[in-house]
Amino acid sequence: MQTISWIDWTVLGITLIAIVTYGTYQTRGSKNVQDYLKGGNTSKWWTIGLSVMATQASAITFLSTPGQAFHSGMGFVQFYFGLPIAMIVICVVFIPLYHRLKVYTAYEFLENRFDLKTRTLAAILFLIQRGLAAGITIFAPAIILSVVLGWDLLTLNIVIGLLVIIYTVSGGTRAVNVTQKHQMVVIFIGMLVAFFLIVDKLPQDITFSKALDIAGASGKMEVLDFSFNLDNRYTFWSGIIGGTFLMLSYFGTDQSQVQRYLSGKSVKEMQLGLIFNGLLKVPMQFFILLVGVMVFVFYQFNEAPVNFNPTATEVVLNSEFANDYKILQKEQKDIFNDKQKIIEAFINSDNPQASRYIAIANKANDELRIEARDLIDKASKSEGIKIESNDKDYVFIHFIINNLPRGLIGLLLAVILSAAMSSTASELNALGSTTTIDLYKRNTSEKTEEQMVKASKWFTFAWGIIAIGVACIANLAENLIQLVNIIGSIFYGNVLGIFLLAFFFKFVKGNAVFIGALITQGIVIGLYLLDLYEYINLPFLWLNFVGCAIVITIACLLQLINKNNDTRITT
Repeated sequence: MQTISWIDWTVLGITLIAIVTYGTYQTRGSKNVQDYLKGGNTSKWWTIGLSVMATQASAITFLSTPGQAFHSGMGFVQFYFGLPIAMIVICVVFIPLYHRLKVYTAYEFLENRFDLKTRTLAAILFLIQRGLAAGITIFAPAIILSVVLGWDLLTLNIVIGLLVIIYTVSGGTRAVNVTQKHQMVVIFIGMLVAFFLIVDKLPQDITFSKALDIAGASGKMEVLDFSFNLDNRYTFWSGIIGGTFLMLSYFGTDQSQVQRYLSGKSVKEMQLGLIFNGLLKVPMQFFILLVGVMVFVFYQFNEAPVNFNPTATEVVLNSEFANDYKILQKEQKDIFNDKQKIIEAFINSDNPQASRYIAIANKANDELRIEARDLIDKASKSEGIKIESNDKDYVFIHFIINNLPRGLIGLLLAVILSAAMSSTASELNALGSTTTIDLYKRNTSEKTEEQMVKASKWFTFAWGIIAIGVACIANLAENLIQLVNIIGSIFYGNVLGIFLLAFFFKFVKGNAVFIGALITQGIVIGLYLLDLYEYINLPFLWLNFVGCAIVITIACLLQLINKNNDTRITT
């Protein structure tokens, strides 16, 4: 494993310190709630668009997504197909309403439409799921960087969390928006540099088109899946239906996103910012996945480890399963050597059968990787320690550390940590705002502007400490980007349903919605657990649609039953 040079440390340190210092300096001295929570309503559309994008594009995106493509190909991009549809609906329905009511949080609207308890319930559901997600956005880069670089995990969690707390507490929404704009510039530059370096590191006779042919021969370029098979987690239909409901809820009702565009100068600036995000987000995710596919092609010509998690490899090689693991390493080396001849024949021949042999070789290699994961699981169990055998999240960082030149390693590490900071900052900002406006202000006596700003800073700081705490006790899931989306899907459908009831079902009252939302949340959690333990087959993306449909149905039925009872009593 290549060590980090002083040049990389310098690039990394200067980039992160510059972002934190700039954000703190530019937004110092917010004296009123309007400035602190809505950035004084001064944001232009491009700032809104980049800030919205940076909030969603956490470090998990840049660590997990390339690994997802390395293992499974480009199909994950279908997850985002519902995003442009959601952006249009939010621009037409949500933004004009939020702007007209001059709300600080999305949940204020629910009290105007229903009652205080429904507003409070929606706010609490948001605080639970976003509080957990904030911890994961800190934990994701920390766990991987700690393993790959040998850094202390606890220290990394605390450092990342404290850096974010500094400028988020100091400058509020404007600090988040200002820093995210520059963080996205760093992220775009870093990913472009990584892409061109990967292509440049391929053999001289392997052009970009030939690289795509090699990836396609192994099924990595299959973007669209129109099947209705629920065993396939990412399909066109799950993206369009489940993805649309997830994105509607995330961008329309999640305060971490709503707060980004509520800072806009006008309705038009807010709408343009979201449209900008809708147009750029899918191509951006496509490009990040393509980076992962190019990493896959790179490792067709360069030997890869059987498992990309170095700690997992170390544990199994020091266990009773070491000899079995070494056999797998030798078999993989043999497959790699054989594959070089197959690829050469594929490149220099028009024979379509050659592509089939590449697919067969890679399938055999995938089977070895599965066997390696099984051995790692057995070794970790026998040693009594928790080791992550699924290495999707380690693929891209492994490539960065071992193959990029000095200086650029620091830049790519800065990209990962910038993404972690930008996403976490939005979450802490939104958690602090929601706690202040929806819980503290609404349930206490009238406070001065100065008291409200001070309370918001303290709540933001408290949520930052909670997020660091969650990060310190979190456990890895199969894939980190998946874990964040699972947490969101458990709550988002229900919350979106509450808002759709408020917008379009005028006859439904607060009591019916409140009871319906409580019942729905229990049902959705139950459905997720049933799927988790394989009693049913319901991919998590569909929970967004199911939760939304259930709460609307239950609330409408309860309201109709209540209306019929009232009619009987009257007659």
